[in-house]
Amino acid sequence: MNGNEHHGMVIQERDRHLLRELSVMRVIDREQAKTVAGFGSTTRANVRLLLLTRAGLLRRFFLGTSGGGKKALYALSARGAQLVDVPQRGPRRRKDESFATDFFVQHQLIVNQIYCALKYGTIPVSGVTFRRWIAFHQPLTPGLRLIPDGYVEVATPAGIIAMFIEVDLGNESLTVWKEKVRNYLQFALSGECERQFGQSRFRVLVLANSERRLLSIRKTVL
Repeated sequence: MNGNEHHGMVIQERDRHLLRELSVMRVIDREQAKTVAGFGSTTRANVRLLLLTRAGLLRRFFLGTSGGGKKALYALSARGAQLVDVPQRGPRRRKDESFATDFFVQHQLIVNQIYCALKYGTIPVSGVTFRRWIAFHQPLTPGLRLIPDGYVEVATPAGIIAMFIEVDLGNESLTVWKEKVRNYLQFALSGECERQFGQSRFRVLVLANSERRLLSIRKTVL
């Protein structure tokens, strides 16, 4: 079989790019697929996602919406991961399974929004550009129970700014935040940030689902 064909489907570089990005993003909805793969229309995105799913390169399942409907979500299949030589990561759901809610999926979709805005959007600050993003699937260091939602670097006229990303949907105890702060302080003092990322300093960017929640986190960690 030709390397650009899969079950009668011609695999384009755009498809390969989408599959590689799914190893980072874990799970995506149609709008995020449009952003990542550069689909110009919703119809074209729907058609291509369906073809990739039928070819066994994507796994599709459905999440309930607040209006009582449902929307399709996509994750990388083992076959898709093998095609582009990346690890298979993402929620393990049965084919076309529907579920009412899933905190992991909802959380990851918001992390993906940040990723897409930084990598594929335009940062609305003059002279600031996206440099790189790292996703984590294990603790930053052995013995440290800290798995950030992401790590991003942006280039500015004054130099590189390094930030760990933390998305909070309000479903974790505030005690968890006390532990996170202790872990980040320990990581900062250990020198591991410079060893792993080449940056001697970092910030932690926290995004909460409400101002009230953000104030509660702030009060807890100060």
